[in-house]
Amino acid sequence: MSAFHTDGRLRLSILRYTIPNSFTAASLLLGLASIVTGQLGNIELAGWMIIWCALLDVMDGMAARLLKATSSFGAEFDSMADLVSFGVAPAMLVFQTGITLGGVQIESGAYWVLLLSVGIFVLAGAMRLARFNLSTGEPRTGWFAGIPTTAAGGGLVSTAIIVLATYPDVAGILPLHLYLPIMMFVLALGMVSRIRYPKVAKRDSHIVNAFQVFVVLSTYYCGITRSYPEFLFGMALFLLVTGIIAGRITKD
Repeated sequence: MSAFHTDGRLRLSILRYTIPNSFTAASLLLGLASIVTGQLGNIELAGWMIIWCALLDVMDGMAARLLKATSSFGAEFDSMADLVSFGVAPAMLVFQTGITLGGVQIESGAYWVLLLSVGIFVLAGAMRLARFNLSTGEPRTGWFAGIPTTAAGGGLVSTAIIVLATYPDVAGILPLHLYLPIMMFVLALGMVSRIRYPKVAKRDSHIVNAFQVFVVLSTYYCGITRSYPEFLFGMALFLLVTGIIAGRITKD
C-alpha cells in the first residue's frame, strides 16, 4: 500500500510539472510556426502566432504558480522558448516585412541595416533573458531591470507588424526601411538597459489592479478572435511608454 501511494504521488508530481512545461513547449513551437508562416508570406498570421505565444506564456507562469510547480528546468525551458517566440520570431517577422511591405531590396544598403537591426534585437533578447535567469535567486520585486522580451517582441513588434499587414496601403507610403530598423535598435537597447519596468503584479492601487486585469482579458479576447490589432498596438505602445515613465518617477 505504501508503494502504491508513493507511485501515485510521483505520478501526480510529474503531471503537476508537465502542465506548465506543456504551455512552454506549445509557445516554443508556435514561435517556430510563426517563423515558417512569415517566410511563406502570411505576415499577418505570423504576427498573430506571436500574440498567441504571449498568451501561452501567461498561462505557463500562472499554472506554475497555482500548481506550485516552479523549477530550475522550467525557468531555463521558459527562457529558451521566450528567445524563440519573442526574440527570433519577431526579428524574422520584421525582416520579412521589410522586404515584402517595405520594398527593401536584397543586398542594398537598407537590406544590411535591416539585417543588422534584427540580429542585434535577437542578441539583446538573449542577453536580457540570461541576465533575468541570473537574478532569479534575488528577492522578488515588482519591477524588471530592462524592458522584458515579451513586451518588446511579443507586444510591440508583433502588433505593429499585424497593423502594417492589415493596412498594406498605409504601409506602402511609410518609409519602413527606416522605421523598422529604428524600432528594433531602440527596443534592443531597452532590453539590455537597466530601465525599471513594472511587472504584472498586485499593487496597492485598486485602479492599477483593475487596469491590469482589463489589459490581460482584452488581450486574450483580441488574440483569440484575431480582432482589433490597432487596439493591441496602441495598448502595447501605451504600456511601454507609461511603464518606462513609472520606473523613472517611482522609487519602490
